[in-house]
Amino acid sequence: MNMNKIRAAIGLLLLLTFLSMPFNQFIQQYVAIPNDLTLFDDAGENLTIPKLGNDTTTVLSQQEEVLEAMDTSEFKAVNNGESSIVYEVAGMPLKKVNVDVLEDFKVIPGGQSVGVNLQTLGVLVVGHHLINTDSGEKSPGEDADIQVGDIILQVNGKEIEKMEQMTPLVDEAGKHNKELNVKIKRGGETVEKKLLPALDKKENQYRIGLYIRDSAAGIGTMTFYDPESKRYGALGHVISDMDTKKPIQIHDGTIVRSNITSIKKGDNGVPGEKQATFNADDTPLGTISKNTSFGVFGKLDSKLQASKWNEPMPITLPNQVKEGPAKILTVVEDDLVESFDVEIVNSVDQPNAATKGMIIKITDEDLLEKTGGIIQGMSGSPIIQDGKLIGAVTHVFVNDPTSGYGIHIEWMLEEAGIDIYKNEEKAS
Repeated sequence: MNMNKIRAAIGLLLLLTFLSMPFNQFIQQYVAIPNDLTLFDDAGENLTIPKLGNDTTTVLSQQEEVLEAMDTSEFKAVNNGESSIVYEVAGMPLKKVNVDVLEDFKVIPGGQSVGVNLQTLGVLVVGHHLINTDSGEKSPGEDADIQVGDIILQVNGKEIEKMEQMTPLVDEAGKHNKELNVKIKRGGETVEKKLLPALDKKENQYRIGLYIRDSAAGIGTMTFYDPESKRYGALGHVISDMDTKKPIQIHDGTIVRSNITSIKKGDNGVPGEKQATFNADDTPLGTISKNTSFGVFGKLDSKLQASKWNEPMPITLPNQVKEGPAKILTVVEDDLVESFDVEIVNSVDQPNAATKGMIIKITDEDLLEKTGGIIQGMSGSPIIQDGKLIGAVTHVFVNDPTSGYGIHIEWMLEEAGIDIYKNEEKAS
C-alpha cells in the first residue's frame, strides 16, 4: 500500500515538473535558441544570440576563423564559411548552433511601375455561352465537358497559341459535321475531348459555345534587379485570370514601362488601385519566364527608370528582419519612385519558402492621404529596413487597407533562380 502511494507521489511530481517546464525561464531560453543561423560577412552588424543562464558559457568551434567572439552572446563575422557556437555548462556541451556566413550579396531595389503582358500557354477557357441552333439553345463546349479554367493546347493535332487559330478549325469541322479532337490541360492532367461545333442561326456561323482568352495584362511594381545575372522579380504574388481566379500558365510574356495617371483611394472593404497607362507594343524592358506564388520573374533587356535607389543594396534574410520602422519604394504619380514610411508589425522566421512572411502597416501620412494605404498595383513594392532590402508588399487586408502582407526577399531571389548560398559552387 505504501509502495503504491510512493509511486503515485512520484508520478504526480513528474507530471507537475513536466507541466511547469514551459514556464521555466531556463527551458524557455533554451527553446528560443535556433539550431541554425545564416548571415552575411559584410552585414555591418554583429550576430547576437540568446543568453542561457549565468553559469553558461559559449565556445566557438571552427576550422578557420569565421566568427570572432565579442562576448558570450555577441559575435562578429570576419570571413565567409561555416562555424558553430556551442553552449557549455561546467565544460559540458549543452546546445550547438550552426552558423553559415555568406559572402555579401546585393541587388538593385525597384519601386518602378511596370506593365505586365502575359501570353498564355494555349488558350484559356474563361466561360460558356449558349448558341441558338435549329435544335434549341446549347453550348457544345459545355456538352463536351470542357470546363472553365481548362487550357486548350491542341485542336486536331495542331498547337494552339492564339484565339484566331481556332476560327478556321471550327468552320472546317462545322461545315463537314465532324468533331474536333481537343487536347486540354486541366490542373496537372492532360485530357482529350470530342467537340462538335454548332451553327448559330442568327449569325450563320459555327460556334463552340466557349469564351476563350490567349493573353492578359495588368500593372505591378518591380521589386529587384540583379545586375550580374540580369534577373528580376516583381509583384510578389501570382497573376490569376480575372474570370477563372486560377493562376495564368504562361507561354511567354514581357514587361514594359508604365505611368501612373491617377489613384483610386482605398477604404474599408473597398480596395483602392493605381490607374496607369502603358503600351503593350512598346519596346519591352524584359521577358517574363515564370508566374508563381512569389511573383513574376524573368530577365531584363533594358535599364529600369532611374531613381535615387539605383545602387546595389544588401539583402536581409528572414531571421534578421526586425519588428519596427521600415520604408517601401513605390510610384504614386507618373513614373517617380518615392519612399514612404511603414511599420513591420510582425515577421516570421521562415526556414522554407513561403508567402505572407511579414505583416506591414502604412504609417506615412502623405501616402495614406494619397492612397488610403496599400492598393492594387502596389504589389511588389520593395520593403527596406536599415538600408537593406528585406522583402516586398504583396496583399492588402480588405477590412484595413492601411495594413497587409509582405514576402521575404530570400524567397523571391530563390524563385528568380539566384543562388545567394552559392550551392552550385559548393557542389562543384
